[in-house]
Amino acid sequence: MTSSTVTSPRPDRPPRPNLAFRRLRGKRSPAEFAAAVRRAAREIGERVSCDARYIGRVEAGEIRCPNYAYERVFLHMFPGRTLTDLGFAPRSSVRGRRARADEEATGAHADRAPGTASETRRAREPYDTQYPHHPHDPHHPYDPHDDNEESDVLRRAFMMSGATVAAASLGPLALAHDAVAAGRPPRRAGAGHAGALEEAVRRIRLLDDRHGADGLYRRAAAPLRTAYALLDAGATRQATADRLYAGAGELAISVGWLAHDSGRFDDARSHYAEALATSRMTGDPALEAHAFCNMAFLARDAGRPREAVRAAQAAQRAARSLGSARLLSLLALREAGGWAGLADRVGCEQALTRAQALFGQGPSDADPEWMTFYGEAELEGLEAQCWSTLGDWPRAARHARRAAALQDPHFTRNLALYSAELADDLARGGRPDEAAGAGMRVLDLLGEVQSSRIHTMLAGTARVLLPHRRASGVSAFLDRHASLPRTA
Repeated sequence: MTSSTVTSPRPDRPPRPNLAFRRLRGKRSPAEFAAAVRRAAREIGERVSCDARYIGRVEAGEIRCPNYAYERVFLHMFPGRTLTDLGFAPRSSVRGRRARADEEATGAHADRAPGTASETRRAREPYDTQYPHHPHDPHHPYDPHDDNEESDVLRRAFMMSGATVAAASLGPLALAHDAVAAGRPPRRAGAGHAGALEEAVRRIRLLDDRHGADGLYRRAAAPLRTAYALLDAGATRQATADRLYAGAGELAISVGWLAHDSGRFDDARSHYAEALATSRMTGDPALEAHAFCNMAFLARDAGRPREAVRAAQAAQRAARSLGSARLLSLLALREAGGWAGLADRVGCEQALTRAQALFGQGPSDADPEWMTFYGEAELEGLEAQCWSTLGDWPRAARHARRAAALQDPHFTRNLALYSAELADDLARGGRPDEAAGAGMRVLDLLGEVQSSRIHTMLAGTARVLLPHRRASGVSAFLDRHASLPRTA
């Protein structure tokens, strides 16, 4: 009897760990080393979406040869060394692997039952054959033009050209989406679907960091619907099913955040609840902590501070077994925001002190991948929001100024957010000229950022500054703000 389980071809040999690359990382955590890779990329004008998981795959030997963009970055980081010195295989040795796999698949399925061979062949197709990006895009971190191992596994789920974002699901995820759109049940999910789903989540986060949520939310809903359809269709293996549930939950949170940041609170609440339900069904404490974390943030913004405190505390209970001090630090800040909304200064200060102490323990390998945004700048920015809610404008302005100074300018959305917070705190603290200067810096960034949150904050600042039109720089800021196009 022919088995209905579709399996991927076995590699010729198990991957060998890349010990040379591991030595180069030294005492830095994978997340810290990934941040160094991204900094090096910016130094030479490259754009790579490097994270701790990518570093782990390199060190495990799963990526035998990087694509050309990563090659340029690594050689810039370690001048005088070759790819071989870094522990990678020569590029020529990994080319042509797909063709060999296709030949083997043809022979292996010659006597299969009708329909089985075509199903397997489709599952192995490169993701980029359905919706190819520009074939020579040098910034694509998983460039299929290289025809190497890395591009066989991870595919781009969203494409970006300048500040214009076009979201499109690729490969197995795209095939499943086509089936869902046509009213047909998708085929059972395999590892390729899980990988494409995980990459979609990463890409959404990166694009949000750079450009804000407004232009992304509607486009991101389609892959989420496809993800839930895949869950309903089932997976070929339990390990794949676990990845799909975790990926769908993280995608629901990401889409929920896009709704949240663009002012669609009811939509955000629904997506976060879906993620929480997924975490409870699968017994995934990491996903549960993430869902409660975002629910606390949403409750604070929606004017439900007591709910924010309770959600943040629930997140901390779920996260205790995960071993990440940085995660607990962020969750303590979410709790502090709730206490500030309740005008409980003592409770807020206690949570802030706890957050700072936990942050001081430093990063670790247990830190979730989604927390790459949480550094010293975000810590300062969230503390500024707490003091602002409590009405301590000078203290809020100090923290907001530090946040803006510490923020990597590559992530435009957060730089604009912290600068908008600073402008508002200065305006409400009786320093209109400085507020106008900070507001002008935000206006300079709005060509690259689409965030209803930032527009709303800036509008509030403008209202506070209206009585101070004659102060230095205020009139110019108000006139320029008034000329902004209206947002829907």
